[in-house]
Amino acid sequence: MAHKETGSENPLLLWYDRPAAEWTEALPVGNGRLGGMVYGGAPCERIQLNEDTLWSGYPRDDVNEQAFSHLAAARELLSAGQYRQAEQIVEAHMLGAWSQSYLPLGELLIDHPDAYEQELSCYRRELDVDSAIAATLFHTQAGAYRREVWCSSPDQLLTVRITSTSPGGLDLNVRLESRLAARAHSQDTTIMLRGECPSHVEPEYVADCPNPIVYEQGRGLTFSLYAEVKTEGGQVHVTAEHEIQVRKAAAVTIYVAAATNYAGYQVRPEDSRIDPDLICTQRLAGMDSHSHAASKARHVQDYRSLFGRMELDLGTTGNAVLPTDVRLQRLSAGEADPQLFALYVQFARYLLISCSRPGTQPANLQGIWNAELRPPWSSNYTININTQMNYWLAEAANLSECHEPLLEMIGELAVAGRRTAAVHYQCSGWVAHHNVDLWRKSTPVAGSSKWAFWPLGGAWLCRHLWEHFCYTQDDRFLAGQAYPIMKEAACFCLEWLIEDGQGYLVTSPSTSPENLFLTDNGEPCGLSVASTMDMSIIRELLGFCLEASRCLGVDEDFQAQLTQALSRLYPLHIGQYGQLQEWYRDFTEADPGHRHPSHLYGLYPGSQISPTGTTELAEACKAALERRLAHGGGQTGWSCAWMINLWARMLQPDQAYVYAWTLLTRSTYPNLLDAHPPFQIDGNFGGAAGMLEMLVQSHEGELHLLPALPEAWPDGRVQGIRARGGYEVDLEWQQGKVTRLRVQSLHTRSCRIRTPNPVRLQLGGEELQAAQIDTNAWQFHCMARRSYEFLADV
Repeated sequence: MAHKETGSENPLLLWYDRPAAEWTEALPVGNGRLGGMVYGGAPCERIQLNEDTLWSGYPRDDVNEQAFSHLAAARELLSAGQYRQAEQIVEAHMLGAWSQSYLPLGELLIDHPDAYEQELSCYRRELDVDSAIAATLFHTQAGAYRREVWCSSPDQLLTVRITSTSPGGLDLNVRLESRLAARAHSQDTTIMLRGECPSHVEPEYVADCPNPIVYEQGRGLTFSLYAEVKTEGGQVHVTAEHEIQVRKAAAVTIYVAAATNYAGYQVRPEDSRIDPDLICTQRLAGMDSHSHAASKARHVQDYRSLFGRMELDLGTTGNAVLPTDVRLQRLSAGEADPQLFALYVQFARYLLISCSRPGTQPANLQGIWNAELRPPWSSNYTININTQMNYWLAEAANLSECHEPLLEMIGELAVAGRRTAAVHYQCSGWVAHHNVDLWRKSTPVAGSSKWAFWPLGGAWLCRHLWEHFCYTQDDRFLAGQAYPIMKEAACFCLEWLIEDGQGYLVTSPSTSPENLFLTDNGEPCGLSVASTMDMSIIRELLGFCLEASRCLGVDEDFQAQLTQALSRLYPLHIGQYGQLQEWYRDFTEADPGHRHPSHLYGLYPGSQISPTGTTELAEACKAALERRLAHGGGQTGWSCAWMINLWARMLQPDQAYVYAWTLLTRSTYPNLLDAHPPFQIDGNFGGAAGMLEMLVQSHEGELHLLPALPEAWPDGRVQGIRARGGYEVDLEWQQGKVTRLRVQSLHTRSCRIRTPNPVRLQLGGEELQAAQIDTNAWQFHCMARRSYEFLADV
């Protein structure tokens, strides 16, 4: 089938020549709080809607007060090597209740009744990630039609603007629907849905549940969804079924507002004083048929203030003119399309801006886009990899503000987790396990201990506090927000550790998230002692706290405690296959190709292992990666994304590119959303982070330029990428060599760079002297907010 080369001049455009037939073809829009999936139907447009605080449930105290009484018995059995027996105790007595679910808000449906009987032509739908506007265009015998959809953060509204070249040519029927318990009302030209959320939703993987969705009057959150229709000319009629019918209008604008009565994770819905109707009314106040232009301008300006900070060019080919779904097919068939990888990165930045803004909830498993009442894995926050991966991209992609919702949630989770630490484990500090929801659940869920019993989720989240500081160099953030939370998490870890009888400190019980080993009896088991991931996270957290306390000049006694504990932590080991060992013993894996490479945490996202600093351990990571992949690992979208980052840290460009290519060709839906499958947004963010990791790394105290550049991207340019130490970098390269580099620092400091070829330093056009550290590394004194330029030394 031939495809027209229309609109291809814009490298930041997703476009298609047919409407979305299913959800994973629809195009996402969002403002961090309100989200929509735009199908682009010609006779009937469907926009599936979400609001980020629309969850089941209410605040619960579900701490298991009997758990601690069984801890000593479990530890004794683990010490004796009776792993299955210990696992049985934990699963019978130390787990808890399921987390709550993120819910779909409703749908906006727009019918063009005259279009059903007319022949359509010139159909096109698109998403411009440079302006965050989705558009649908088509022709009928009556004329050309155009629909635009944007979701404004300044106005907190989703707007649909519909025009036609035919004078008075717009006939539309507009209605709202919801799968939740809701009733429709109408007033003038506004449709209003008011409803209530379930008090509990059982996860979709829990079978044989006779009543998985539970409503209790007054227990769940309430919500309002408004759609106000403004016309230019024509007539408007509201039916008894609360459908708005527009006839012979020149143009139509629909403003959508939504709100819930969520007042905080500790406030029961029935005690909330927030009025969703009032919020919707206030947001719609003053919007008329001519407000759309100003609203659109505000939206674009606000969005570009974030998106416009970074540019990326990886080269072009002829395939860049094709529809996006066709480009994916051609890439899968082996055709080159470096511009598609750049679009993928920029689309991930678009998604993060669209689902995570200051003051909103963090991005969950599906960002803010979900159509199911019982979504996959409850569309919650899964903090044994997925939530963290959602934010791997934020700082490097120059979207530090978009990181803030997660950082705020960590603070709230620390409060909730203190009681869990005190009651569940009789430890100080705070703890969180593998599932979190709107109500900041910190306790273990139900099910298997291989996922549910993992008290290191909070400690891993602390990495994001430290990373935010590393990129921003914000001492006030470190002192006032990050360090107190990190210190409390470290206090829990220090008390959770026990001696193993050989002089080492270990975690017990311990899991390697969701993975199983075989006991000496050949039984699959997930519970043991001192998993490599546990020890890597604790070693990292204690190190962060030690560095932070020294930086702030506080807590000398605590520093001594940290230093002593660090010297006694159970070390990493290399197993029988030359691989980094995953557990305390070199167990045989139940699934050698398991999707979680958790034991490689120290390589990425951590930085304890590197090919240059810890060569033997890096080779063990490589062996572990090769063994995992040889047995079918990396099959899910997010796991494949993790592989990109791991190979980039191993300085292996060809392998990193293989998994970037695999992510796009095997684990990407037509709308570029990540396929676990089903959809999870973590793969989008993790994959994009990995592609940036191939271009710039900064975890070893230097700016390493093009550390894992593949042959497929020989020429390119990135502008505005951020690096640890408070740097912003512009970089150009040709034939794999740096041709131009610009470095700017937030603070005056010494800066070290590493490039694949010799470069020379300039400031304001004048050449400066940089000290050469080794063959391709230079060090220079960098003044705050001054631009230093490096050119290829030819």
